[in-house]
Amino acid sequence: MRGRSVSPVFVGREQELEALAESFDEARKGKVTAVLLGGEAGVGKTRLVQRFTERCAADGAHVLFGGCVELSTEGLAYAPFTAALRQLVREQGPAAVAGLLPEGGQRDLARLLPEFGEPSGDGETDTGRARLFEQFLTLLERLADNRPTILVIEDIHWADRSSRDLIAFLSRNLHIPQVLIVMTYRSDDLHRQHPLRPVLAELGRVHGVHRLDLPRLSRDEVAQQMTGILGKVPEYGSVRNVYERSEGIPLFVEALLECGVDCTFPDSMQDLILGSVERLPEETQRVLRIAAAGGIRVGHALLAAVSGLSDVELESALRPAIAGNVLQVADNRAYVFRHSLIREAVHDELLPGEHQRLHARFAEEISKDRTLVPPGRAPVELAHHWYGARNDLWALISAWEAARKSFKAFAYTEAVPLLERVLMLWDRVPDAAERIGADHTAVLERAAEAANAGGEVDKGMKFVKAALSQLDETREPGRVAQLIVRRAGFKMNKGQMGVIEDLRHALRLVPEDSLDRAEVLTTLSRHLMLRGDIAEASEVVAEGLRLAREHGDRCLEADLLMNLALGHSLNGELESTIAVNEQALEIGHEERSGRIITRAIGNNIDALIDLGREEEAIRLSEQGWKLAKEYGRLRGSGLFVMNNWAEALESIGRWDESIELVDAALSHGPHLRTRYALLRVRADIALARGEMQLVESLLSEIGVLKDRAEDFVQDITSNARLHIGWHLLRGEPDAALTVAERVLALPRQSSKAMLGWRLLALLRIVCDGAEGTEPARAAAVRAHAAEVAAELSVIGPVVEAYRLSYIGDFDAAAAGWGRLKRPHNQAKALFRAAAAAARAGDREGAAARLKLALPLAQALRATPLLEEIETLLRRVGGTQQGQESSELLTPRELEVLRLVTQGRTNRDIAAELFISAKTVSVHVSNILAKLGVTSRGEAAAAAHRLSLIS
Repeated sequence: MRGRSVSPVFVGREQELEALAESFDEARKGKVTAVLLGGEAGVGKTRLVQRFTERCAADGAHVLFGGCVELSTEGLAYAPFTAALRQLVREQGPAAVAGLLPEGGQRDLARLLPEFGEPSGDGETDTGRARLFEQFLTLLERLADNRPTILVIEDIHWADRSSRDLIAFLSRNLHIPQVLIVMTYRSDDLHRQHPLRPVLAELGRVHGVHRLDLPRLSRDEVAQQMTGILGKVPEYGSVRNVYERSEGIPLFVEALLECGVDCTFPDSMQDLILGSVERLPEETQRVLRIAAAGGIRVGHALLAAVSGLSDVELESALRPAIAGNVLQVADNRAYVFRHSLIREAVHDELLPGEHQRLHARFAEEISKDRTLVPPGRAPVELAHHWYGARNDLWALISAWEAARKSFKAFAYTEAVPLLERVLMLWDRVPDAAERIGADHTAVLERAAEAANAGGEVDKGMKFVKAALSQLDETREPGRVAQLIVRRAGFKMNKGQMGVIEDLRHALRLVPEDSLDRAEVLTTLSRHLMLRGDIAEASEVVAEGLRLAREHGDRCLEADLLMNLALGHSLNGELESTIAVNEQALEIGHEERSGRIITRAIGNNIDALIDLGREEEAIRLSEQGWKLAKEYGRLRGSGLFVMNNWAEALESIGRWDESIELVDAALSHGPHLRTRYALLRVRADIALARGEMQLVESLLSEIGVLKDRAEDFVQDITSNARLHIGWHLLRGEPDAALTVAERVLALPRQSSKAMLGWRLLALLRIVCDGAEGTEPARAAAVRAHAAEVAAELSVIGPVVEAYRLSYIGDFDAAAAGWGRLKRPHNQAKALFRAAAAAARAGDREGAAARLKLALPLAQALRATPLLEEIETLLRRVGGTQQGQESSELLTPRELEVLRLVTQGRTNRDIAAELFISAKTVSVHVSNILAKLGVTSRGEAAAAAHRLSLIS
């Protein structure tokens, strides 16, 4: 049974090829961004992708290839993207590639390829990393301007953390036509703790990302594969044996056929895979063992140096392996194992001493000549090989160097395990500090910095604690203070208490009148403001501003000004808020600081919402989001801007747009506090629409239903308001009253419109609902709320509308909300005014108000409010028509309704009207609500009955 080791005939996979082709067609329209192709090792993922890309390339597509290697998990950051970038540079040249990027953009890519010159010297680590991501995104978008582009990334189960983050970023943000990312991974390698699992779960929720699982071959397909390899139809018994032993995995079919007619079918797959290797000449096997120690891909010059063979001798030794399809020739005179399983099996056969010697030889040769490996890979290759050689000294030195290289490439998560290795080896190297020029504590500090930048909070906390245990604050107070501030940041990210105490401790350690003190004061003042200690925070800001100005630190001055503006905002002094933020914004432009610019813009969006100037807030949000992307601040200030943008849309009743923004922001993986803020916006809409299960899920994640301790006044107030709304939705007024009592007992309330006054307006509803069952408690809450209201300032139309709702002047409140164009608030106030009129016996007045509220609630699909309005309408003898149905529907809704009556699907309607199917779904939902029906059939009947369609 000897013949070709690989079938010349492509067997099966018609459905998978068709699925890939459909995804590519959708990508050319901008509807699909990525395909995740999963399958067992050896099942044929690479062969399928090759066939697919060959067809696409023949049709004019530009295909870029990048693969992940096992070294990635040890710090080889951005390996697949570096490979694809190198291919692009070979094809077009560095100048042409640089021309596709914004001015100066090639300096970010220089961190990965030296052909682009000197890397940028950006010290803002998160900024540099984010900008690097944006450059890859821009590069793909520009390439797609010329022709369809496919980026293939193979073996992402080996991807480093930075590559995984970039994969997720591109999958979420590639929304232009003509680009498709195809990624392959081993599904059988994904154990429960595998780092790729959460990435796959996240991408599975991203619109435009398709999942495709590659199954094993069927018996008939195995027979076809065998026919292609053997050149003749195999016997039935042979097919049965090969199929049963290979279990339909193509690689194992090949290996079994390589064993020959008398193959005994070795029990272990490793033996099966090694069968084709063991039949090669002994010298070839020896060189393959050397190559396996070098990785799945090894250059000719490096392999020659390590093996000690001349070029001719090496080529002669490898020729049988290439002919046997064990090894393949790659670009730049490199050799690649045909399948990683083959390399793994050969490498696992190395004896312990042989393993160490070979890794030592690779390390020695790379140390002599770093050009033996691709540019930028020498540090991580040396770290890998010296560690494999069990040379503690050089393993430590090379891991430290590789970690420093990872920092320069913003690959902080790759730096963490490298620094952990340095720490592990420390006690084995007596003069470790002298060797790397840093003491043990400095390594811990660097590790904490990397963990912080990479979002690894738990590890970062451990590093900080270990570093603090090694320092004496009486001898090195500044160093201790910096670590304490870092610990405070980790605590805040974990939602732990004690942040203020840590910062006060750090403040006691830094010298008076020093810039270090100003930096601690900046962080402390912001936390004090957020906690509601505005008077003390203002004093801290004043001292910090004096020091920042004395030392000439303009960026620190801007940060302190924005902290001061935060205090104005919490006090309801909104014009002062905007004015002070504008000062900070001006400094940000002068200093060209994207961080300050985007933070100041985000703050002013919030202030404009509180002033009822939502249209301005939305325009500023669009500008802020654009700038956040430009300055590489997308995941920081950018998502803060997006959260406030969603709040603006929610307040003026553009709920579906708000939900889309929230979902988009969440897909970027925001920090925990930002995530909670976004979920609160979504929860407000879910409460208003009566989506009980969704509300419960959201509030559970935020911690509202568990009464999780919060330190910041805006979190405390917002959570209490949501908790009260949850109980009211469930018909539990007494439980809502309990939450009201608890929040009023807190020492601080904010005059901010969307915090204190919004809460008080809700407490009015709570007390009205609980009066019948708990009159004494309701009266006590009313009295306590009145005391709070007396202390709050009343500035701006939004505060005034909430105040009118709180005091029970619902008609005036409804008029105020109408002027502010906040339909949900207006409808609620109209309903409350109608209820008051009904109680006073004015049934006609009640009905008139309800008829105004009804279409507002219908358009919003605010089900709980809508049901209350309809119930009261029936009680007062009113009618629900209010308006002619044709007047309720917009022209676009009438167009959609016309097509609905024809039995058209959402997809058909979208194509007819040149809008998205999701937008059609929103229109259909609005039509059903406005017509008071529950199905498309009922809507069609109503349309004919009411003569809405000509």
